[in-house]
Amino acid sequence: MIPLGEGVMMGSKNSKLGLFDSVHLLVGGMIGSAIFSLSGITILQAGPASLLSWMLGGLILLAYGLQTAELASRYPQSGGIFNFPAQLLGKTREQGRLWGWISAWAYLFGCIAGAAFSAIYIGIYLGVAFPALGSLQVPLGIVAVLLSGALNIARFRITGRATTILTLFLGGTLVLFTIAVFTSGSWDASLLWPFFTQGSGGATGFLDALPLAMVAYGAIVALSFLVGEVENPNKTVPKAMAIAMAVVLVFYLAVLMATLGLVSAGFLEANEGLRYIPLYAAASFLPNLSFLTPLISISAVLALVTTMIVTMALAAHTLLSCAENGVLPQFLAKTGKRSGAPLTATLVVVLVTGLFAAFPQLTNILINLGALCNVIVVAIVCVTVLALRKKYPKLEAGHFRAPGGRVLPVLTLVILVASYIPSIVQGGWQLWAATAAYYLLGMVLYRGRRQSV
Repeated sequence: MIPLGEGVMMGSKNSKLGLFDSVHLLVGGMIGSAIFSLSGITILQAGPASLLSWMLGGLILLAYGLQTAELASRYPQSGGIFNFPAQLLGKTREQGRLWGWISAWAYLFGCIAGAAFSAIYIGIYLGVAFPALGSLQVPLGIVAVLLSGALNIARFRITGRATTILTLFLGGTLVLFTIAVFTSGSWDASLLWPFFTQGSGGATGFLDALPLAMVAYGAIVALSFLVGEVENPNKTVPKAMAIAMAVVLVFYLAVLMATLGLVSAGFLEANEGLRYIPLYAAASFLPNLSFLTPLISISAVLALVTTMIVTMALAAHTLLSCAENGVLPQFLAKTGKRSGAPLTATLVVVLVTGLFAAFPQLTNILINLGALCNVIVVAIVCVTVLALRKKYPKLEAGHFRAPGGRVLPVLTLVILVASYIPSIVQGGWQLWAATAAYYLLGMVLYRGRRQSV
């Protein structure tokens, strides 16, 4: 549901994204892989308290989105996830570029991980819904990667009527699922108690699940990174974010409540294959509504493909921005002659995403490392906003400022740190080791490029 990238909709005022299209873009990006897949992992970790995880995750990402909008109104270049910290952090230009690279490197993996596990889940959903495709889960995932990459290279965008139809279809599926569950007579309120201690994470499981829930709302920042394509962005961007987040939160919390009345953390613990397709698992408890399971599968695939298009495009534009700033090789800045799409960067994203998608056994590390990388990006954005406020203490005409003053970025940072304290105490060393290895690779690339320039 995107036009993504520079110049796609430039040329006349009427061709820019207004409030209606902006809300559709954000809602379509957020109703994607997470609600159809990651919600099961959060239920496994936190049980009914996963509702808190998703609520807090939405509020944190709304704060994040508003802060990126503030940064984008001051520095409206696309690829802002690199440019924001590069402009404001560090005492020298080189230190700023290093912070930009740290942010972009984390954001890059978050996007690629999101696309890769979306591809994996496409294969899972199609394989479960249509048994004849059960042995083709990996090829189906790779085909989804190739298709999403080809659409991005061609600058395919779903706008206008197509956006409305797809958004209404996905939203309608979630509404139908929720109504069907609550009116089935099978929904069991007793499964919601005890509220905090059912999940594998115990009483603090909702904090463990918070970074995963945050992944669901990652597309909230899409407008900030494409502010040049939005009509009257200082008003449209924050308003669209607030409306889209409210809509998606209502959908997500209703769907989660419905699912939790049928599928418990204990059930998912005992049925490992269903923890990645929780809505499908819940619908299987409603044999009188047999149409619901294939409908959920079809909707999930459409949502997942949409998410893949968004995340792969954002990853490609991150590579493009880094190449244009001299942090990565210049061949990554090559664009298509006709489409203007980041051609080489998109091909690299397709290759890496397809490689991950070919190994479903990497799903857990993709999910957890991707979530941690997203948290790193949010944290850097919060620090960058504080630096922006210090540099420009007074609000100037024509610039947007997120509400809450310094409290908003500081509170966001505190919650992020608190969400990872339980995993540190409990010894989640594998995740931190993987993060260290990933950043070691990033620093090798960065230092190697700097020495060659």
